Amino acid sequence: MPCCATKVQGLEAGVTMQAASDEDLVRRIAGGDSLAMRSLYARHHLRVFRFLQHLLRDEATSEDALSEVFLDVWRQAGRFEERSAVSTWLLAMARNKAWSALRKRREAALDDGVAEAMEDEADDPEVQIQKSDKGAAIRLCMEKLSPEHREVLDLVYYHDSSVEEVAMIVGIPENTVKTRLFHARKKLAEVLKANGIDRGWP
Repeated sequence: MPCCATKVQGLEAGVTMQAASDEDLVRRIAGGDSLAMRSLYARHHLRVFRFLQHLLRDEATSEDALSEVFLDVWRQAGRFEERSAVSTWLLAMARNKAWSALRKRREAALDDGVAEAMEDEADDPEVQIQKSDKGAAIRLCMEKLSPEHREVLDLVYYHDSSVEEVAMIVGIPENTVKTRLFHARKKLAEVLKANGIDRGWP
């Protein structure tokens, strides 16, 4: 009977965690609740991983950064002030991990010129476009943008983040986000046109 009771209690706790808001889970994590930590991870790890992978373009490095993000959540949950959504907080931490990794690897530069001059060891865009669908082709063309431009496009169009959320994640004013987004879209349009692709995004 004690064994059955323990299983029932475990199931009830699992149901409770599923119904809890992200903010509730973070509060519980701050109190050392490992089940809440597992629940938050289950909800958000895939989105955070995809964001990291798009910035880092390396699966192993993205997995390492993902682990660091949720380790920080465990350590810093008590500092979360609920001024933004938990998902925004997670992506902001993920962004910091990604930029730190990029700096260490010296694979990314902050200006368009250096980023565009980087050699791509894969097939050139035209060959890749022939091998993939339009969405993948657009993604490929985004790789020709600077990391800063690629980042805002990824957050807005692939993570459905608002301008306000992007500002929080990236740590820049909303007007700067709008300006950066404008230039990123303009640059992407040029790259798409050069590769014979009709614009496939808003």
